[in-house]
Amino acid sequence: MTKVFIDGSQGTTGLRIFDRLSAREDIELITLHEDLRKDLSARTSAINTSDITFLCLPDAAAIEAVSVASDKVRILDTSTAHRTSEQWIYGFPEVFEDGFEKVKNANRVAVPGCHASGFIALIKPLVDAKILPADALITCHSITGYSGGGKGMISEYKNEDRPVIFDAPRQYALAQQHKHLKEMKAISGIENAPVFCPIVSDFYSGMCVTVPLFKQQLKNADINDIKAIYKEKYNGPIVTFLDEIGENGFVSANGIMGKDNMQIFTEGNDDRILLIARYDNLGKGASGAALQCMNIIMGVDITTGLDI
Repeated sequence: MTKVFIDGSQGTTGLRIFDRLSAREDIELITLHEDLRKDLSARTSAINTSDITFLCLPDAAAIEAVSVASDKVRILDTSTAHRTSEQWIYGFPEVFEDGFEKVKNANRVAVPGCHASGFIALIKPLVDAKILPADALITCHSITGYSGGGKGMISEYKNEDRPVIFDAPRQYALAQQHKHLKEMKAISGIENAPVFCPIVSDFYSGMCVTVPLFKQQLKNADINDIKAIYKEKYNGPIVTFLDEIGENGFVSANGIMGKDNMQIFTEGNDDRILLIARYDNLGKGASGAALQCMNIIMGVDITTGLDI
């Protein structure tokens, strides 16, 4: 039986992973007493007793945990610390030609960031197909539920005395220094970081990432070529291209809240194109992606324990 440890199981991602794994009979969960949760010696022992360890920690703590881990332990890191490291495999297998095999054989897997997942899913296939130039100047909007801000933001939004400004969507990272930009640029293969506009809104979880393009930005291609690329690449069971949204001309960011899959859409017209990825920021944007990678490593069905 596979022994699994979650280092940092009290955060939103760690708690969701713990809840999903608690219901499985093919793993043995290693847990620490509350008093030992931050004790490095106890954590080191738990990590090196496990077959697979999830790191649901701030960057510095994740780096520390990796430094004490045996090479035999398979590490799945949900922090931003290792996402662009050449020594780590990026844990979004659907976007790479040999992505599933790389994750299966990896000892170190960096789980993608929530906003970055949608952007990379939309842009990387077009850059790889050479219909979107790598030097293209791109804008990205991403609407997320407030759970993406962790326990602090969840508490703020659930507070009955919260400011009225919390009732409306709020754009943030205005200085264009969001922590996901580095992986968005590196993994998608573009040369320039996008103008990135993340927006948090008054719903618990869900995410909708939109990248608008003009036809003039494409090389000898149009909206139908994009649809054909997505249709071939994203045919499920977790990432799926859909021909239409089916919501009477709207797309809701919480449309698949609580799920672990991702939907890809292409809307717009011949001249102005909208690339859209919808998923749950705690699902395929975090814990769902981590659990999918664990399933690949274990050699079981990739949807095991997931809600699709």
